[in-house]
Amino acid sequence: MHPGEPHDQAIFTRLSWLRAAVLGANDGIVSTAGLVLGVAAATTATGPILTAGVAGLTAGAVSMALGEYVSVSSQRDTERALLDKERGELADFPEQELDELAALYEAKGLTPATARVVAEELTARDPFAAHADAELHIDPDELTSPWRAAGASALAFTAGSLLPLIAILLPPASARVPVTFVAVAVALTLTGWLSARLGGAATRRAITRLVAGGALAMAVTYVIGHLVGTAIG
Repeated sequence: MHPGEPHDQAIFTRLSWLRAAVLGANDGIVSTAGLVLGVAAATTATGPILTAGVAGLTAGAVSMALGEYVSVSSQRDTERALLDKERGELADFPEQELDELAALYEAKGLTPATARVVAEELTARDPFAAHADAELHIDPDELTSPWRAAGASALAFTAGSLLPLIAILLPPASARVPVTFVAVAVALTLTGWLSARLGGAATRRAITRLVAGGALAMAVTYVIGHLVGTAIG
């Protein structure tokens, strides 16, 4: 390993969590901005805009948390089932499992003799950990917590939602829409840059995609809010 090349699994785990948080915040920014701008197009009254923004923030955070909890719980249940099955196979068929581990390393490019030595040494140290890694690609000690994932998702969405909500409530009524558009565009630029950097992708493309998508979402909801407000009024 040369300097500057992180191979620590904990680093990749933290980066994954950070990238998920950035994307969750982006969802909060776009969805809440679209909601409050749609209401602002129909009325200049602060009450309805605030009510819609808070309701959207709450519903979005709960929905994100619930979806993440269900998704991670299902993944965790599957991983636990696979690990339990592997424990049983190691207990019932140790020789066959040793052969399987050697075959896995041979398939990765090791010679049969070397693969056998590696399999035997890893089995002597911790057969379950060796099979969980090579066969299942699972770290039994690093299973994702559904509650932690749900909390992180809710917090990220809430943090993102607060920006357009504040941006549309602080300025005078005549400046609410342009100020919110600018604030959201800047926020999307930052989240696009950060998500691209974390994923090792081109920053310009990510920023363009996010800002264009967010601008389109705000424009569409604003026009619809204006049409509905005009029809009702």
